[in-house]
Amino acid sequence: MSQDNDIQRKVQEVLGDAPQLMKLALENMLREHDPDTEPSSGSAGRIGSQSGRVSELTAMATLKPGGADRLRRIFKLVKGNFAGAQKVATLHDMRFVFFDNDSKILFATTYDGDWDTYIEDFATKIPDLMDLIFTSVEGWPGIKDPGVKDFIASHQITADGWYVAHPNLTVVETRRLLKTDHALQQFLDQIA
Repeated sequence: MSQDNDIQRKVQEVLGDAPQLMKLALENMLREHDPDTEPSSGSAGRIGSQSGRVSELTAMATLKPGGADRLRRIFKLVKGNFAGAQKVATLHDMRFVFFDNDSKILFATTYDGDWDTYIEDFATKIPDLMDLIFTSVEGWPGIKDPGVKDFIASHQITADGWYVAHPNLTVVETRRLLKTDHALQQFLDQIA
């Protein structure tokens, strides 16, 4: 069986009832790369996905009345910059989205390593930031509460699809590479 026939068979199995445009798009995507040889997602530990050394956490929760407004004022005051979060050396990014008429919050982040270690880093390195933000969430027990991991896990939803450009490049390695590049550029500028 040719590769094209195999791809068409797989697409028909997965998308038999889908519009033809969707089937063609998937066929083209499968011809361009082999998902069996690309990095794939595994478990980040307790909950969430991990691709290489990078993990994801996506959580949705109900906000207390006025919570979105309070958080927007905080975000505006700090100009959306939570640079203090750099204390968590495994943190790639984090974002907050309000939805459902400001009654809910989506918190999404990517980080290096496993879930439990990441939550412990938040609890020990930036506890005030965690409580400042999540006190607006219904039922938030506080970052130092022994049940906080269960609370977070109960609101987390594992990503079904997820892409990481550099799954084996950690935050620490990225910073080191940037410093090395900066030093190299300075050296090249000096000899030029």
